[in-house]
Amino acid sequence: MSQSYREIAVNGLWKNNPALIQLLGLCPLLGTSNSTVNALGLALATLLVLTCSNAAVSLIRSVTHTAVRLPAFVMIIAALTTCTELLMQAFTYELYQILGIFIPLITTNCVILGRADGFAAKNDVARSAFDGLMMSIGFGLVLVVLGASRELLGSGTLLADMHLLFGPSAASWRIEVFGGDYQGLLLAILPPGAFIVLGLLIAMKNRIDAHLAEQARARAEPVVRESRRVRVTGVVE
Repeated sequence: MSQSYREIAVNGLWKNNPALIQLLGLCPLLGTSNSTVNALGLALATLLVLTCSNAAVSLIRSVTHTAVRLPAFVMIIAALTTCTELLMQAFTYELYQILGIFIPLITTNCVILGRADGFAAKNDVARSAFDGLMMSIGFGLVLVVLGASRELLGSGTLLADMHLLFGPSAASWRIEVFGGDYQGLLLAILPPGAFIVLGLLIAMKNRIDAHLAEQARARAEPVVRESRRVRVTGVVE
């Protein structure tokens, strides 16, 4: 039975989030999340590739032999990744240089390959494209939150260098949260800082899930009203 669009959205954004639950795509997630602009740039590139690849895989699922299914999926993803690279080179070249090898590595991203084989190969085009969109948004939100947190702790700023992605007009978006005298927490922008912040995000999600589960159990339990027997003693005249 096909999943409803609501279920697909909830799975991608929360219940089966690629970064917090499946723990897929950790290499680019941790490697590029030292600033908001880097995280947002990779998130948008992943969104484009994942959504389009899911739709393309769903289109050919009925005419692709099992023996060549995986190579065909990889070719589709590689072609879309190349198109994304060319777009970034044309419009956001400086950001493309900063992200470096992580853009070509989208081809081997476990999130994209996993959704192509696990969902798009079994569902229609509309649901497959929507699944790719929701999974990439869920992955991108974690990526951006991780990048913003590390940028804030490491540099004391938010939305720095956004002109690399949105043009010169975005240069004024920079926010000095802690002022110009802030020395910065070096650990936050180093690789160990990425693991620490991601671990805190996973712990926060697990705590929220546990709280919601407790509330659901409390609502499901029937209210038992105790009946009390009153014993009357005495002499009635």
